[in-house]
Amino acid sequence: MASAALLKATKKQLRTLMKQKLSSIPAESINTQSAAIFKNITSLKSYQGAKRIGVYLSMPTGEVQTDAIVRHALNSGKQVFVPYLHKAQNPPSDTPRSVMDMVDLRSLPDYESLERDSWGIPTISAETVGQREHTLEDSKKITKGLDLILVPGVAFQSDESTGFVKRLGHGKGFYDYFLHRYRESRRSQVEEPSKDPGTDVLLYGLALKEQFLEATAEEVPIGEHDSLLHGLVVGDGRMIEGATRGA
Repeated sequence: MASAALLKATKKQLRTLMKQKLSSIPAESINTQSAAIFKNITSLKSYQGAKRIGVYLSMPTGEVQTDAIVRHALNSGKQVFVPYLHKAQNPPSDTPRSVMDMVDLRSLPDYESLERDSWGIPTISAETVGQREHTLEDSKKITKGLDLILVPGVAFQSDESTGFVKRLGHGKGFYDYFLHRYRESRRSQVEEPSKDPGTDVLLYGLALKEQFLEATAEEVPIGEHDSLLHGLVVGDGRMIEGATRGA
């Protein structure tokens, strides 16, 4: 396994290349690919059967748009959880100072009322967060976890050694640290969580075709704290399924 310094440098280099590529994708292409992903996601049995799902809320440019998925899930009667970032209390030196939880949307009007942050992402306000269900802070109060989480990323690639999907995030560690804490919170509530990627919730990435790197392309580097995904839905219509998971 590469040293921590080499891994960090390799990730940074690939992020820079990918962000340059993503910045040049026309909005029309992103919208077309997002529509194709919406069609495939809503046809997945794992989505159709999910009652509690986590979904990232997208930036206006440079990534798959999730607005249609959120609206469909809410209109279908699913309980939808979205990211909420907050400052960690006395975090260890090797963890992010800001951490992520996922909190529930109460309704479609609630979702539509969210204001956008400096990145243009619809964001839960601090004034309402105490009224919402948290997947982590309330973990002892709930009997069920999430059924499915749709995660963003900068680059994705099939992991030939495991059959699952590798993901390169934006570099803040929000999702990997959240998933680590989510696994820990669920260990006492599930008898046999899935061994790969190590959690009882299905993890699917959403990728523009430009974000999926073939095996012959530059490798997506991963470390011991990086979460693999069960599957990936790509904007060109491809469904990349993990070794033990089906649609």
